[in-house]
Amino acid sequence: MQPQEQQEAYVRRLGVVSSHLAESASTPLARQPVAAASVKRDDDVVIVCALRSAICKAKRGSFKDTHWTTLLGDVVKGVVQQSGVNPADIEDIQVGTALAAGGGASEARMATLVAGIPHTSSLATTNRQCSSGLQAFANIAASIRAGYIKVGMAAGVESMSTHNFDNGVGKLNEALFANKEAADCLLPMGITSENVAAEFGVTRADQDKFAFESQAKAARAQQAGLFKDEIIPLTVSIKDKDGNASQITVDKDDGIRATTLEGLQKLRPAFKKDGTTTAGNSSQVSDGAAAVIAMTRAEANKRGLKILGKFHSYAVVGVPPYVMGIGPAYAIPVAVKQAGLTIDDIDVFEINEAFASQALYSARKCNIPESKVNPNGGAIALGHPLGCTGARQIATLIHQLRRTKTRYGVVSMCIGTGMGAAGVFEAEF
Repeated sequence: MQPQEQQEAYVRRLGVVSSHLAESASTPLARQPVAAASVKRDDDVVIVCALRSAICKAKRGSFKDTHWTTLLGDVVKGVVQQSGVNPADIEDIQVGTALAAGGGASEARMATLVAGIPHTSSLATTNRQCSSGLQAFANIAASIRAGYIKVGMAAGVESMSTHNFDNGVGKLNEALFANKEAADCLLPMGITSENVAAEFGVTRADQDKFAFESQAKAARAQQAGLFKDEIIPLTVSIKDKDGNASQITVDKDDGIRATTLEGLQKLRPAFKKDGTTTAGNSSQVSDGAAAVIAMTRAEANKRGLKILGKFHSYAVVGVPPYVMGIGPAYAIPVAVKQAGLTIDDIDVFEINEAFASQALYSARKCNIPESKVNPNGGAIALGHPLGCTGARQIATLIHQLRRTKTRYGVVSMCIGTGMGAAGVFEAEF
């Protein structure tokens, strides 16, 4: 059996294994919004388009030879075309990226110009590590609410094939290490996962089960074509092992791994000899891009654009760096309260699965039913291109809410150095 056939067979098999998840998602309780729709106002910040590229495995996947500016530019171009928004009307663009040298501002500007955005539109990059894509959206939303702009775009992008973590860290001041919390900011992320698991009692069995379910949900969603509406197909060049280049069109996430629960249980700890965090219950390093166009409701109505959703609130909180993964447990309640809602009002939580330990702990801490967490899988299955992830999650969330006729959703993630971010969104139909 060829590799592609093996992957397809795996997806079909895993879809059957996870059918119980599909059944629970189709119950009346899961499909009926708990809270009433919010009041619509002309100055609401609304989303008229939210799309992404496929997410591909770093160094081995379909985007391994694609420059991050190509990913960004092609997604920006695709979002503008699908939205029907005149690119000249986009007043500001914020791009989240974590690893680009020098913050990537010049290259991102160049990429959007190539994509057809006129020079009259402005651009900045932002780096809040794993929340950079969500932070980019929050920056645009804040500018719209403040009246600085009426129409903006938020994007996120990362090529972990061509960049490594050294790109994002310059020469360090040795004096900083005299402070323990400052020193903890540079702990390997896998060690912070081990700290969360040990301190809060998240067992290896719990982590492996969570990871398997992420893979199962993602496989089922991919098999059912649930990601098609949010993915922009990109045609890129890829080199084979002999260096020969060919053109391929990428329209599917390629990080879903052929695994079983038993297979996950056999993996050795990746970061600590007697630890519980493995390659199988951690997020994948990946390449991808996503973009969201936002504006006031009045502007959307004036242009006759379909409104996909409304932005409610955003919160960032700090947590101890040595357990940075617990950030969502503290950011989610703040953002939900700001939106005038309760945890029970939220239909879907897109919590980034940096590690199963921290995602599972965060859901438990907030008393979130696991059935509401990442219904189509998360970063363990799909991958985690750092700067892209927040924008990718917005696209996934909005399309999931609209498809299932549910109303409120949360996007959240932990952030290296000890933070958590969360945003609350509402689908419109």
